[in-house]
Order: sequence, then C-alpha cells, then structure tokens
Amino acid sequence: MTYLDFDKTAVYGKLAALAENYSFNYAKNLDAERVRKCLVPQGGGLNYSWAAKSLDDRVIALLRELAAEQELIGKYKALLDGAIINTGENRRVLHQLLRGQLGKAVIDGGKDLGLFYREQTDRVAAFAGAVRAGTLRGATGKRFSAAVQIGIGGSDLGPRALYLALENWARAEGRAQLRAAFISNVDPDDASAVLARLPLEETLFVLVSKSGTTQETLANELFVKEKLRAAGLDPAKHVVAVTSETSPLAHNPAYLDSFYIDDFIGGRYSASSAVGGVILSLAFGPETFREFLAGAHEADALALNPELLENAALLDALIGVWERNFLRYPYTAILPYSQALSRFPAHLQQLDMESNGKRVNRDGAPLGYVTGPVVFGEPGTNGQHSFYQLLHQGTDIVPLQFLGFTESQAGDDVQVEGSSSQTKLLANLAAQIAAFARGQRAEGPNLNRDFPGGRPSSLIYGRRLGPAALGALLAHFENKVMFQGFVWNVNSFDQEGVQLGKILTKRVLQGVSGDAALDAYAALLGI
Repeated sequence: MTYLDFDKTAVYGKLAALAENYSFNYAKNLDAERVRKCLVPQGGGLNYSWAAKSLDDRVIALLRELAAEQELIGKYKALLDGAIINTGENRRVLHQLLRGQLGKAVIDGGKDLGLFYREQTDRVAAFAGAVRAGTLRGATGKRFSAAVQIGIGGSDLGPRALYLALENWARAEGRAQLRAAFISNVDPDDASAVLARLPLEETLFVLVSKSGTTQETLANELFVKEKLRAAGLDPAKHVVAVTSETSPLAHNPAYLDSFYIDDFIGGRYSASSAVGGVILSLAFGPETFREFLAGAHEADALALNPELLENAALLDALIGVWERNFLRYPYTAILPYSQALSRFPAHLQQLDMESNGKRVNRDGAPLGYVTGPVVFGEPGTNGQHSFYQLLHQGTDIVPLQFLGFTESQAGDDVQVEGSSSQTKLLANLAAQIAAFARGQRAEGPNLNRDFPGGRPSSLIYGRRLGPAALGALLAHFENKVMFQGFVWNVNSFDQEGVQLGKILTKRVLQGVSGDAALDAYAALLGI
C-alpha cells in the first residue's frame, strides 16, 4: 500500500488541467433522464442522487483514475483488517467493526476485538432491558423515567443527534420509554437547566469519557453528584460510566455499571459503540440500537464496491475532492429537510472538520494543497429564511447536500390549501435543488433578482427516517470522510488541533501561564 500526497499523483495534474476551463451547463444537462439515472443505493433504504452535481463523463473518468491511483478501496480494506491507520497515535481504526465484521478477525494483545465489541453491545442491551423492565431501579426504589448523558465532543454531538433523530419515530412506534437529555458544556447553566427539568430520583446518568480525565465532563459529573447527594440519593445507584478499561472510571464501585470502548474508537466515530448505544438503548430499546447498527453495517459493506458509480460514499467523497481542490469551493452545507435531523449538521461539523481539517500529511510533513471544507447547516425550511440568500446570490458557490424523506416520522399532518405539510416540505426541497442548479436570469439592468444558478447539490433520500436509515446515513458520512482523508493523505483519526487550547486552559487555572497577554485576558474575565 502506497500513501502518497495528492499533488504527487499523476491524476492530480489531469484534474487541474480539466478544471481550468471547465463548465457544466445545467440548463442543457440537468434533465429528467439524468435525475432518474444518477442514483446510487447507500443502504438502509436510502439513495444518493448526484444529478445536480457539476459532473460530466470526463470528470467521472478522472475520479475513477484517482480512486485507483490512491488505492482507496485497498486502504479501506486494510483499515477493516486492523492496519495501523491512525499514524499520529499509532492505533488501529475500528469503528466499522462495532457494526459487524467485514475484514479479517482483528486480534490485539490476544484479544479478539470484534468479539469484545459484540460483548459490550450485549451487555448494554441487558442493562437497558433491566432498566426498562423496572428490575433495576434508583436509590429510592422508583423506576427510572429519564436518562442524561454527560459528555462533550464525540461523547455528546453524535449521540445527541441520533437521539433527536429517532425520538419522534420511537414515539410513533411505541418504543419510546425513558426521555433523554444531554449535558456537555462546562458552563454550569447547562447542567443546571437540564437538572431543573427532571426528577432526580427517577434519573439515570450516563457518564462518557474514554480517558476518564476529560475536564469538562468531570466538572459536570461533580455538579450532578452534588445535586444527587443534596437530594439524599446515592450517586453510585444513579450513574453508569462509558469509558476505556484503563481509565480511572473502569471497574469502579462508584458507578452502577461500566461499559467499555478502547483507543481504536475515536470520539467522533464512537456513536456506534456504548457511547451512543447506552442512551439510545435506554430511551428506545436495545432492538432499536441493533437496527441502527445493521443499517450502518449495510452502508459499510456497500462502501467496498470498487465501481465508483455504485459506491455512494466513495462517489460523494471524490465529488467533494473535485469541488474543494479544483473548483475551489471552500464550504459545504448540510441541509436536512427533516426536523428530526436538527443536530445532525452539528455532528457532521465535528466529524468532517476535526478529521480532515489538517495542513500536514499522515507523516507530519506540510501539504501543498487544500484539505477539508468548512461544514455548516440547518434544517429546511428554516434555513431558507436564514442563510439561503447567500447560497443563492452570494459571491461564493457553496456545494449543498440535501437530505429528505418522503414520509414523516409521526404521521401527524394537516391539509392546507390542497396539500399536506409533508408535501409542502418536499415541494420546497425539490424547488430548492432546481433553483440552485438552474437559477433565473433577471430582465433589465437591475440584478437584485438575478439568480446565477450553477450551485451544485446532492440529495440523499429515503421513505422514512428510522434506525436503519439513520445508521446508513451516519456510516455514509463517516466513510466519505475516510475516503477523502485517504485522497489527501492526512490522518483523519487524530485531533491534535484541540490540544493547545486545553494546555493553555490548564496553565491559566494553575496561575502559571507565563504569557502576559493570556494573563491579561484572564484578568478581563475575572479569573
């Protein structure tokens, strides 16, 4: 396997040459036949549509060449087989193994890691089943009616996004039982607001920290435990831990139970582990979490297909490279036309920007080309009344990734002016895709109503957002980021960029920063 900087490949120059005078005529090329043809199944009942992307046969041919030259499928297979892919930390990368085995058995120190992950999923299922059945109760003997996850970063963003995505679906399906909440910010107002809404004697807390030393999480743990003690409740009967077996939280009698992940599961990739599994299994039942894993596994398997136009994650990744490196688009907008996915763009911000926001290659040498884009988003139709003005008529072209479902989760709806709310939502989605692509020329000299068009977009759609579709959706973006990291030859699985701020924060709190300007800012803030 050869790991090569992107600009050292033979295909890089070919793509750059093509891009110099490249244009895509949406008025001519975006027709009904293209919309019907440009579809790729991606698992979980979802499909990826790339019809409104600025892509012709010349580009596709070079993207195929890129996938072959950078050995993208081979590198994915090596990852699945347990190769050391995270070079910065000398670690394997095994979040796909949480969802099912696609490569060789991965043995580390004599431990079968696939078996270990399955055992933890089974333990989570048994624990959640006991809580939901009422055989496991709080300190006063009352059944648990709520669960609160305490974590930050990957221990919060993914699980929170997934919980919100399935909350309405689970209620409609009769699976919702415990309501869930999340505490992440070290700002005490976050924890205070969450606890004010819940009956403490009926609340189970899920403390998530792989290292067991995360500053914000431990501060919030102490906040919660003080509230429990003040209410006369034993924290050991109300708090479970999700951590590594080497952390100070592991095998600790201060917790009702502990569930384990390891260093091969990165924080932003951990939603398929106990990090997401405990809260989802408590709230919606273990079977819901298993369906989620099955959908993700299906998408992982489809991502092994070497044929570009049959591999949604690979195609999405390489289109993104074309747009970022050669069309010079610095942003990507994630636009779910589903209120259930309201926090999904926030999770994808971390997934993408923490993974591929790198300026050095996997060996630590500086790169001569741009890498990951800025990612942002908001649900439609809310976003249409917010930042779509810039997307339609701004000076930057922003590639768009739309998400939509033909049916609502709950089924509740109303007819207004001849159509339902769900129909109106989908009509808006279809209209936006066409408007961004085709635009509209203004008549006369006043161009304030001129829409230049040429704004590329993709669409991921399915029938209804449930656990299998959600799993496939998450895996799609995880695999997209992985493939792009392989193209750019960066390490998508470490995050050194977050460390400097942590170090300086610690120095400020210890009063030994040694930086006059930093001390002055601390003084302004009353530290």
